[in-house]
Amino acid sequence: MIGLDWSGSDRTVVMRRSARNLGKVPVYRTTINCQNPSCINKQNLVPYTEYPYDQRQEVCGHPWPGNRPRNGELMRRTLYSSDHDAFRELVRTYLEKEVVPHFEQWRQDTQVPRSLFLELGRLGLLGMAIPTEFGGGGQDDYRYNAVIQEETARAGVTLGGLRTHLDVVLPYFLGLADDAQQARWFPGLADGRLYSAIAMSEPGTGTDLAGVRTRATLDGSEYVLNGAKTFITGGLHADLVIVLARTSTESGDRRSGLSLLVVEKGMPGYTVGRKLDKLGLTVQDTVELAFSDVRVPAENVLGEAGRAFSYLTRNLAQERLAIAVGSVAQARAAIDTTVSYVQTRTAFGQPIAQFQNTKFELAAMAAELEAGQAMLDTAVLALVEHELDPVDAAKVKLFCTEMQGRVVDRCLQLHGGYGYVLEYPIARLYADARVARIYGGTSEVMKLIISKSLGL
Repeated sequence: MIGLDWSGSDRTVVMRRSARNLGKVPVYRTTINCQNPSCINKQNLVPYTEYPYDQRQEVCGHPWPGNRPRNGELMRRTLYSSDHDAFRELVRTYLEKEVVPHFEQWRQDTQVPRSLFLELGRLGLLGMAIPTEFGGGGQDDYRYNAVIQEETARAGVTLGGLRTHLDVVLPYFLGLADDAQQARWFPGLADGRLYSAIAMSEPGTGTDLAGVRTRATLDGSEYVLNGAKTFITGGLHADLVIVLARTSTESGDRRSGLSLLVVEKGMPGYTVGRKLDKLGLTVQDTVELAFSDVRVPAENVLGEAGRAFSYLTRNLAQERLAIAVGSVAQARAAIDTTVSYVQTRTAFGQPIAQFQNTKFELAAMAAELEAGQAMLDTAVLALVEHELDPVDAAKVKLFCTEMQGRVVDRCLQLHGGYGYVLEYPIARLYADARVARIYGGTSEVMKLIISKSLGL
């Protein structure tokens, strides 16, 4: 028996002759502690038992980490702590027990019930970022929001406009609400009694927010609001709607004179219009809103009047990052469901997973997903540390949403004709993915932002 030492290694490779084929089969002697967290053997023992290369074991008999089957799992991530893992387990359990059994009915209804947000509030999922004095968790940590998106994608469900409520709207309240507004709204936002939406887009304006035509005129201690908004996610159930409106006009600067007004459900003149019939995200309600002489108290202005445009740009990095989180999570779900499908679907007498093209396609997608996940995790950590700049957020959104589009398209192709049937999850994932390259800033806008950073 010949020993071959690895320089700097705590393992020794030995060679022995196989009695069956007289060939040389590498075997291992392990001299490190077991990495199985449930193992009680933590001693650095040196046994003389030997195992073939593909059957390496720890000294206690547990499989060697490098030899354990990956089962398609992601590369090791360091983004989350044990607190996030516990939160993930809470979310996963709730989704499996309380959402998955009802989701098909919600899909047929094209909306989630309002009671869903009360349940999420009771669980503490809505108020993680809200200060503890108002019943929240006091955690200024976006990673909890990311966990919710990853788990909903894993479960194959969506929770209406929850992502918009948590990732887009709530930061405006947290960053701009004064003491009186916090006392009025934060307890309800934490426990689910209050659900929010934001109304920026208008018919004909698109992403040109400086060109909004909705106006609010100050009349004593109230603003009189008139106008219309469209593509409003969560507007159907919203109790509080942050409305972007022009409150003054200054020549030469279209970005000045814009304000954020909080319109409350039940205010006279405020009406929820038709619910838009969309290609995807059918459970996420998207509506039109109308404002006809709505009298909004001046104390409902978020931040300073006339400075809304600066507030909007300040939160764009997180909004775009949140879209990227959803894109990566849903791309992962697409690969998972496709791997399961190709292992059971047969063609020409064998599972289509056995064809080289299937293996190559899924391998390429898995590699691209890992790249997107690594890029995204770096950006999420930068956001948590308040270091994510708009250019990096644009790069992440561009790459991850475009990657999602490529992945779901290739996964659908592997499903063949069944991929075009809504009964199969991949069809819904395909439809849901398309808007990611549009909302929150189109891919073309992201490219403009990135190109400017290059001096172009």
